[in-house]
Amino acid sequence: MTTRPRQFDLIAFDWDGTLFDSTQIITRCIQSAVVDVGGVKPTDEAASYVIGMALMPALAHAAPDVPQDKYPMLGERYRFHYMNHANDIALFEGVLPLLAALRERHHWLAVATGKSRRGLDDALHTAELKGVFDGSRTADETAGKPHPRMLHELMREFGVEPERTLMIGDTTHDLQMAVNAGCASVGVSYGAHDHGQFEPLNPRFIAHSVKELHDWLLANA
Repeated sequence: MTTRPRQFDLIAFDWDGTLFDSTQIITRCIQSAVVDVGGVKPTDEAASYVIGMALMPALAHAAPDVPQDKYPMLGERYRFHYMNHANDIALFEGVLPLLAALRERHHWLAVATGKSRRGLDDALHTAELKGVFDGSRTADETAGKPHPRMLHELMREFGVEPERTLMIGDTTHDLQMAVNAGCASVGVSYGAHDHGQFEPLNPRFIAHSVKELHDWLLANA
């Protein structure tokens, strides 16, 4: 069987809603945090829309009626609710075999996430994924999505050009970041955003399951 040439040297994944099955829990935690500080409970759509953004801009966007002086408390309440559900969150089925297959083909693998560094490191430890990823960037150590800085930093770290870099995510923030960085993207429809919003951002593919993502990457990445 003839092996197709590799198109992408660096593959960057979003975390929540792309590799980690956390969308519904994050949505509920945002809603609970807003109510805790006296705000109007965001709709499911409004709360899930901000997933992938840095925490405080996300909470502020989801809770426009909450005054800025309550933002520290809002962040504390979100973290409280999230930690109470930390053990309820798991990798989507099929993620570990997917990552193993990509490593066998010697792609650089990275995470580009709106989570904090502490949050990502805790998740990687919990999911026993340490050593699987070659690099990562979090929103608290660089610019948040859709600013392209975290992708630019990862490309610079691994010496990879934009045309050899692929971003995979479940939100328009992920795909817009790829556009802004000059990279190709793939969207997944099983996370936070309606995939009907993806088309204007020209993803190479929209995967409706981890298996579809796996099959496409092995054939096209």
